[in-house]
Amino acid sequence: MTATLRLKPDPKTHSAPALKAFFRMASRWDLSADEQMTLLGLSARSTFFKWKKDHDGHLSMDTLERISYLLGIFKALHVLLPDEDAADSWIRKPNMAPLFAGKPALTRMLSGRVSDLFLVRQYLDAQRGGWA
Repeated sequence: MTATLRLKPDPKTHSAPALKAFFRMASRWDLSADEQMTLLGLSARSTFFKWKKDHDGHLSMDTLERISYLLGIFKALHVLLPDEDAADSWIRKPNMAPLFAGKPALTRMLSGRVSDLFLVRQYLDAQRGGWA
């Protein structure tokens, strides 16, 4: 019996592509700098603007995990809502699903907790008919 080897992403090789994808997605979602920083789990504005300018930095595993959930949310929305404008604006629209209690998904995502990003991703995966 062969054991499955699960490799962790290497921050050295994954940071630049992750940042590039994050900032492209943030632009599509029309996120403010403060919203982007919260989603990334950052408090240092200088670090944020350096990452934004250079699309380079040594990201922590926490930040890579956050970006992974966010990109998964972005992709799920574009699968569920093939109209780009509808997919990109979904996070700002009030949502009556129990997870959101009438508030936009972005409100939940901006709690600052990685677990809330996971829950939004899980919700969308379930909507797609995937495993939840």
